[in-house]
Amino acid sequence: MVRLSLFWRLVLGSLAIVLVVAGVNIYALTQLRQLTALNSELVSRHYPAIESSRRLIASMSSQLRNEKKYLIVRDAALLRDFDQDANDFQEKLSAVLAHEESEEGRRLLERVGREQHDYRAAVLEQAQGNAGPGAPVPAEYASRRDARIGRIMDVLDAYISLCNVRVGAVMTESRDRTAQAETVLQELLLVSILLTIMLAAVASYSILHPLGRLQQHIRMIGRGEFATSIMPDTVPQDLRELVETVNWMGRALKELDDLKAEFFSQISHELRAPLASLREGIQLLLDQVPGPLTAQQREALVIMQDSSQRLIQQISTMLDLSKMEAGMMDYRIAPADLKRLADGSVTKVRWLAESKRVPVVVDAPGSRVWVPMDAARIEQVLDNLLSNALKFSPQGATVRVRIGPDTAAGAICVAVSDEGPGIAPEDLPHIFNRFYQGRRQGTQKVAGSGIGLALAEKIVEAHRGRIWVDSQEGKGTTVQFVLPLIKQDAAA
Repeated sequence: MVRLSLFWRLVLGSLAIVLVVAGVNIYALTQLRQLTALNSELVSRHYPAIESSRRLIASMSSQLRNEKKYLIVRDAALLRDFDQDANDFQEKLSAVLAHEESEEGRRLLERVGREQHDYRAAVLEQAQGNAGPGAPVPAEYASRRDARIGRIMDVLDAYISLCNVRVGAVMTESRDRTAQAETVLQELLLVSILLTIMLAAVASYSILHPLGRLQQHIRMIGRGEFATSIMPDTVPQDLRELVETVNWMGRALKELDDLKAEFFSQISHELRAPLASLREGIQLLLDQVPGPLTAQQREALVIMQDSSQRLIQQISTMLDLSKMEAGMMDYRIAPADLKRLADGSVTKVRWLAESKRVPVVVDAPGSRVWVPMDAARIEQVLDNLLSNALKFSPQGATVRVRIGPDTAAGAICVAVSDEGPGIAPEDLPHIFNRFYQGRRQGTQKVAGSGIGLALAEKIVEAHRGRIWVDSQEGKGTTVQFVLPLIKQDAAA
């Protein structure tokens, strides 16, 4: 099966949308052309015919006035005016007749022409008589003339009515076509919108689906899942090289991951075992199993024991952090009393707090606070936060631990605050980076590995929680984290 490239998928999708829009536009233009033709028919035929008919009526009235004046005064100038009006009438009538296409209209106009010709002939015949000015007009002539003029006017009115009927018919047809075109255009517009959305969705899916698969595969690699790979033949040609590169990256990372796992198992044994043996040997010496100790010897052994214990804890912390980053840490989620864990962590640092004269205050509900969590890992978080708070607190300051529910978020919130020097604003974005201890710590530098907060962040996020720091220079620091009260699967 030939798979189109992204370029041709975009081209074909755009072309399909353009064809749909073009079809709607062609229909709209066709309807517009038909409406224009109807309007042109009104402007070029019917309205001029009505106007010309009215001018013919006015011409007949002018002829009648000139004829009556002539018969009274017998002035040759008035007869010439009558004859000129009669000629103009015939010319105008011929022009209207030339544009008239209907049989009924032509019949009416021809009748007008015959009646006007007879009327003109009768007037000229009457003018050839020997009657002088002021002579009375024969009653029979006047009667025939009035009848003939009435018939001409009636026929012209009938023609105007015929034209008005045709104008009404054209306007009705125009309105009907306009309404029909509007309805059809609305339907076509709706259909075109739906087709456009459908075509855009199909085009987008055909483009985004392979990208989504690639993105999902990259996320799986980021989570440490290297077992699967994407077949290059199942993606567009444009992405095949990228897919092959990602597959190669996954294989390379799997090899590195295997090496890392082997390194962790070896270093765990190589470092912890000798240190544990050293700690046990020091304990035997402190227990005076080989023999009695002097005060100076005991003091030196106590220092050695504390140093070895701190070194073991630092190595354990670094190994735990590396396992978390590698996605190899297992969490045992079960309901546990968070208040009891906090009290236990406070007890651990009690001697350090008393030596620095820094009281540790716990503000928590009176009853137990049950939270689904890995108790040992959350205890690590509390130990690190309290240790940092005491390290940076001056003598006489107070460290506070607050535990309270966040009902809106369905979580429990824990905050550890101190009254130390605070954290510089430029250091806050990097405070959870591994080994980061700030660009400036003032004149009093505090010893530490710089991985406590990084470890705390990994543990809290593995519980689907969130951790953050609020700090102002000179006013202290507050580290807060929230844990969901509903049990969720922990992230590796």
